[in-house]
Amino acid sequence: MFTALPDYPWQSLKPFSAKAALHKEGAIDLSIGSPIDETPKVVQDALSNFSNAPGYPSTAGSKQFRESVVSWFASRRGVVGLDPDQVMPTIGSKELISWLPVLLGIGKGDVVIQPKVAYTAYAVGAAFAGATLVSEDDPDKWPENTKLIWINSPGNPDGKVVSADKFAKAVKRARELGALLASDECYAELGWSAPWDKEVIPSVLDPRVCGDSHDGILCVYSLSKQSNMAGYRAAFAVGSKELIRDLVNLRMHAGMMMPAPTQQAVIAALGDYGHVKNEKEIYRKRREVLLAAVKKYGFELSDSEAGLYLWATLGQDCWDTVEKMANLGIVVVPGSFYGPYATKHVRFSLTATDSDISRAAARLENALG
Repeated sequence: MFTALPDYPWQSLKPFSAKAALHKEGAIDLSIGSPIDETPKVVQDALSNFSNAPGYPSTAGSKQFRESVVSWFASRRGVVGLDPDQVMPTIGSKELISWLPVLLGIGKGDVVIQPKVAYTAYAVGAAFAGATLVSEDDPDKWPENTKLIWINSPGNPDGKVVSADKFAKAVKRARELGALLASDECYAELGWSAPWDKEVIPSVLDPRVCGDSHDGILCVYSLSKQSNMAGYRAAFAVGSKELIRDLVNLRMHAGMMMPAPTQQAVIAALGDYGHVKNEKEIYRKRREVLLAAVKKYGFELSDSEAGLYLWATLGQDCWDTVEKMANLGIVVVPGSFYGPYATKHVRFSLTATDSDISRAAARLENALG
């Protein structure tokens, strides 16, 4: 009766969370990527000021909402010339990711591509549609019956950034296949390693990637991370006018509408880069503290060029590492949650308080001596 999906993977972490809680100073949870810092006041004020919203919001988003997204792409992502009709609000990005294959009419016999190390929602979307899921990073290996390709840059959990050249190769192959290439880019403001600490992280909408056409591509973006708005479910998607028009029509029938006050909060957030810059500095300091301790303990860091996670390995099975960290009172995520190509890695999240990050670092360093 129901779509065949495994139990939500985080359930299997509960015994290790319980073990971590036995630590004499309590558990430090570095497994969840949910922001914990305050939502910026400019965003809170916008939500409050527009809280009187008796009518239904527009599924397509208000003109002001769509224009704010266009302006933000020009100022922060190096993508100019977008039309507001290419923009669509979504109720968080996970909602669209999970339902996109169904909305596209993908079904049995069709292939959905995800990265080899992949955020779990791409598999969920393929399962909802009854499609075949293939984990493959090499465009030359994408099969002919591919209908949807997910690129995640910067990646969750690994923080890998796809260069413009590699992005362009993926777009070219997707267009040869007649498949939609959807790019999940919600960590793009959080670059750490060179060159991404100074350069703009490429978007699928960048002309270096897609040329002078946005046909066959879709960019998905969320403000959950950069603006601490996870509780607002505030995100948007950008693609060709035709694609967005068709998706809006389907979503209109299904009642998938971003609330009007949330749209105003997004407008405020996109118009205020200061809070994003400040939040990035907070994460930078947390990252420096935790990264030093993780390396000192003996972890080897992989990728982690951007985003809110450290993707690290001790060269052993990930569950052995999870248990080892739980014995220190630290909860981390096993790489196996992200597919069969990640079974020796674990993910440390930076979305914890300064105090918890410092305490976790101290435990890692003290464990050595």
